[in-house]
Amino acid sequence: MTFSDPTAETASGIDRDLAAVAGIDAIGNILNVVCSLTGMGFAAVARVTDTTWTACAVRDEIGFGLPVGGELPLKTTLCDEIRDSRTPIVFDDAALDPLYRDHHTPATYGLRSYISYPIVRANGEMFGTLCAIDPNPHTVSIPAVTETFKLFAELIAFHLDAAERVAASEAALIDAGEAAVLRDQFIAVLGHDLRNPLAAIQAGTTLLKATPLNDRAKLVVSQMDASALRMERLISDVLDFARGRLGGGVPLARQAEGRVHEVIEQVVQELRAAWPDRAIVTDIRVDRPVACDPDRVGQLLSNLLANALTHGAADGEVQVHALCEGEFFELSVTNAGDPIPEHALPHLFKPFHRPKKDEPQAGLGLGLYIASQIARGHAGSLDAESTAERTRFRFVMPVWAAVEGDRP
Repeated sequence: MTFSDPTAETASGIDRDLAAVAGIDAIGNILNVVCSLTGMGFAAVARVTDTTWTACAVRDEIGFGLPVGGELPLKTTLCDEIRDSRTPIVFDDAALDPLYRDHHTPATYGLRSYISYPIVRANGEMFGTLCAIDPNPHTVSIPAVTETFKLFAELIAFHLDAAERVAASEAALIDAGEAAVLRDQFIAVLGHDLRNPLAAIQAGTTLLKATPLNDRAKLVVSQMDASALRMERLISDVLDFARGRLGGGVPLARQAEGRVHEVIEQVVQELRAAWPDRAIVTDIRVDRPVACDPDRVGQLLSNLLANALTHGAADGEVQVHALCEGEFFELSVTNAGDPIPEHALPHLFKPFHRPKKDEPQAGLGLGLYIASQIARGHAGSLDAESTAERTRFRFVMPVWAAVEGDRP
């Protein structure tokens, strides 16, 4: 008997069906039980379309010779009739069965006993059949056998549907993940591309400052310079956000003996200059080096301090406390003013979160998120507490955190 060569199959759909059946771990056991239950020597799961019959899984104890992927001419099989009627075909002995004793299929393949049940998917599509044949008569038309076949056919259909749902979910996740990566890459590229024209603007304002100007022009240049500085900070925030999303955190360049005292003083002086009408009180008790990225600690403080000045009471002072105590370095910023609503506290460190009262120029809502990522990169923590008396943000990290393996 000659069967078609499975390597000649070119339809990707058949290859997919073969893989789907092969992915069902229970298929081998099902075919073993079928042969054991019926006494028949050949059992298979077949993919049946309107033009093809393909073996997707096979158990052959009689040398029938049909491999996985092998095909039978569809019109020579009884599965063609099952596909039309969606009803099983069962007979114990073709020679004694008035319907099949003269049928071409038993004669073509030399079979006497036969049982085949349709495998119908949840969407109503008939995938194929679960079938068994043998050249000798066997009693298969009894409920113990037929009900088992029905159950197995439904089980196979269930597994095929489940595998398809999982594949669709994974594809959707991959698409969403790729879209997120492309979005973040776009943000990073955009941030880099914005630096060049911004640098040109800053160079221009520096040149203009050294040029004799009237009062009106000096004011305009000063405003341009302030705007350029703000743009630079916004771009830095966007880039830090993109790097964090793409690379798993804000990159650090830690020093074994980071001089945080000087950095804290510098940040405070910068903010005092930017907010000359506000009182910023410091209490800095850092008597030893801290294993950290000093620039990033300064960025964290700058974000927290700017946040306190922006949202705190206009007539209240802002307090900056820093100290090394035991094995930990602690840095906190406290301000008076309206408390942060309790429902908003869990969302403070999420990207793009801003209080509803913020004006459009208040920023992108990345400052606290980036501060939290800096804290995390230092194996530390950043938390917030807010009452009617005060709002305090506190950063705590180990003084002697290891510096090996940090990202450059």
